[in-house]
Amino acid sequence: MSLENKEGQNVPEVHFIIRESGEFKTLTSTDLFKGKKVVLFALPGAYTPTCSSTHLPRYNELASAFKKEGVDHIICLSVNDPFVMESWGKDQEAENIMMLSDGNGQFSEKMGMLVDKSDIGFGKRSWRYSMLVENGVITKMFIEPDKPGDPFEVSDADTMLNHLNPRAKPPKAISIFTRPGCPYCIKAKDDLKAHGLQFNEIVLGKDTSNSALFSITAQSKVPQVFIDGELIGGSDKLEKYLAK
Repeated sequence: MSLENKEGQNVPEVHFIIRESGEFKTLTSTDLFKGKKVVLFALPGAYTPTCSSTHLPRYNELASAFKKEGVDHIICLSVNDPFVMESWGKDQEAENIMMLSDGNGQFSEKMGMLVDKSDIGFGKRSWRYSMLVENGVITKMFIEPDKPGDPFEVSDADTMLNHLNPRAKPPKAISIFTRPGCPYCIKAKDDLKAHGLQFNEIVLGKDTSNSALFSITAQSKVPQVFIDGELIGGSDKLEKYLAK
């Protein structure tokens, strides 16, 4: 398998059909890349383990850090149909990522990244890689090594962010346990948003149980906020933390 590094070249010009807000939309490579600074990462398939657990979520988490480095868009590309990419993006709550369907594999083929995974029933798929595109020109590529299986060593979000700025600070990892209708939970979320902080909301009765909350926090009241693994506590303690 020959995986070509295309740094210094223009991105291939193709037409993409995507789904946004339940509607079909056609975009060209020019629409996506001209006059913009774009990070694109490509992966073998929606809903697959590494793609769902690590690759896509981490780019979504670091979106604000990429924005500080002048990145206009972060694109996730896969050889899946538009319905699958739209649904996967919703399931992953990847609101900071453009989910781009390369349904026929045209872009991946022209990039030299279309590989045959028929032996595992996948058919033609994209090899895993990431790239930085500036005004339509590929200025950096991180291509996973040609190894058996599905290597994931260099196309991750942290590697790309480090390329853009070795001193860039990733945003804090924040999780908040909430309960529907809880006014203190609403206040805590509003305070986090007011400080430009993204968070993962864990809703009791939907995402987890009261007993799980108690086993993790030794608390039964909500909200309970964790920041970088540290239990901050409820809305009042969060307010004091943010005031610092």
